[in-house]
Amino acid sequence: MNSPILDNIPNLVPFNYDTHFDALFIGKEWILVNGLNKKKSVYIFEDDHTLNIAESETTSTTSWTVDVTNTFTIETTDGLITVKAYFKDDDVLVLKHLNKSDFALFINKNNYEDEINSIVDVRKFLRNKYKQKVTKLIYGHEFYYIAKSREFGPFTVEELAEKVKHDAISAYCFVRDINEDDYSKRLRIWDLIKELD
Repeated sequence: MNSPILDNIPNLVPFNYDTHFDALFIGKEWILVNGLNKKKSVYIFEDDHTLNIAESETTSTTSWTVDVTNTFTIETTDGLITVKAYFKDDDVLVLKHLNKSDFALFINKNNYEDEINSIVDVRKFLRNKYKQKVTKLIYGHEFYYIAKSREFGPFTVEELAEKVKHDAISAYCFVRDINEDDYSKRLRIWDLIKELD
């Protein structure tokens, strides 16, 4: 997978048939984010290897397959394309084209009550979803932070916010949850403090 996707959508998990096929993939209404401002397209991958694509008042049907390496082949109006699938979580699917740098980003409509008809709606959905997720994570948790090559903590987010407020530490120090082994998530104190508002 190329780095621009990794940079823009961190922590993607490659499609795993046993984990994702029934639980997240089959029969779900996946809204294509690419080109959403021009037209809304909803993709539904069915168990019988049909792919239903609903656009405005029309629905087209095509086909798809997945092989043992979890590589998908999808029939499109431009011919067959080969993609790898990745999940951010239950609500975000990325199909990465294997022969180009292109990728398609999808939002799972099944887990969202409001309509998603524009990029503004997508941003609202993602902001609300991840704000709730982060808020649940930060309250009641403690974090270590790293400054000047030394690790300090653990501290609650409220304690870290106080330290930043009194200029005892920088808001841009990296943090890790006490249950994590490293700082690979690249979270900063500032990221946590923003969620307290």
